[in-house]
Amino acid sequence: MLNLFGDPTIWLPLAFAGLMGLSILIYVVLDGFDLGIGMLFALGDDGEQDRMMASVGPFWDANETWLVLAVGLLLVAFPAAHGIILGALYLPVALMLVGLILRGVAFEFRAKSEGFAKRRWSHVFITGSALTALTQGYMLGVYIMGLRQDPAAIAFGLLTAICLVAGYMLVGATWLIIKTDGALQRRAIAWARRALIFAAIGMAAISIASPLVSPRIFEKWFSGPAILVLAPLPIGSAVIFIVLTVLLKNLPDAGDRWCRLPFIAVTGLFALAFAGLAYSFYPFVVPDRLTLFQAASAPESLLIILFGALFVLPAIIAYSALSYHIFRGKATLLSYD
Repeated sequence: MLNLFGDPTIWLPLAFAGLMGLSILIYVVLDGFDLGIGMLFALGDDGEQDRMMASVGPFWDANETWLVLAVGLLLVAFPAAHGIILGALYLPVALMLVGLILRGVAFEFRAKSEGFAKRRWSHVFITGSALTALTQGYMLGVYIMGLRQDPAAIAFGLLTAICLVAGYMLVGATWLIIKTDGALQRRAIAWARRALIFAAIGMAAISIASPLVSPRIFEKWFSGPAILVLAPLPIGSAVIFIVLTVLLKNLPDAGDRWCRLPFIAVTGLFALAFAGLAYSFYPFVVPDRLTLFQAASAPESLLIILFGALFVLPAIIAYSALSYHIFRGKATLLSYD
């Protein structure tokens, strides 16, 4: 069984790296719009905030499942890397968890509050969303820098934190374009236009800075034929930015036929960025220190875990798809009655 697809010490770590990467990408897109809407909350009035909350109400719990799955796969498949990564990022991970807790508590209590208490929980929701997004961006930057803790790594982490906030606000605004109509939809389109500018600047800044701060990344991207093979990634990203600019200028349209296209385009943008990061780090799971194959658990253990993962993953996809199907269409006011 272990040798069914060749050397298990090769294909099993690669399989788990693929599953973990897929989980992270899905999380970034799905919980990204949750977090983005949470930060856009600061720009809406009370009535708009109610509809914004309703647009994520049926989905936010399921969206966070993907983060749990990704961290779980890291723990069981690459335990040595799990200890090093979370050890180096202990403080931002703790702050991220605080942000997630604040969001969850505020989500439940705001829906049952009125007046001053409701406004207070709105502020908590905004704070929790911003804290979560900022810490995730900071962790990405420090990871790119090889988990260093020097001033340069901290500065780069702060840059990626701001860029990820812009990306999350962009995907959140495009989700609102799908789930709302009328004045709020028009405001969401305006938010998306502004967020697109900052997201473009942020992605360009990270793309330029990453090879400069990491000689290994520079070599992987600019040595030999790699620059030609990888050209579709930056070119594709530029095309998507242009398409998004055109789309957002022509929305809302009659019949709301194109409302889903901006969200789909942003998803493609995230996928291209993720593909570039994956290429930059392969085969390392801890940058410049530990490869996938060095950090992997024993093949026998991985095979058993793989059977469980192949059961859990379709189940998560199925109930997520079901919830999105049931709650399709425009969001109405969220109620617990």
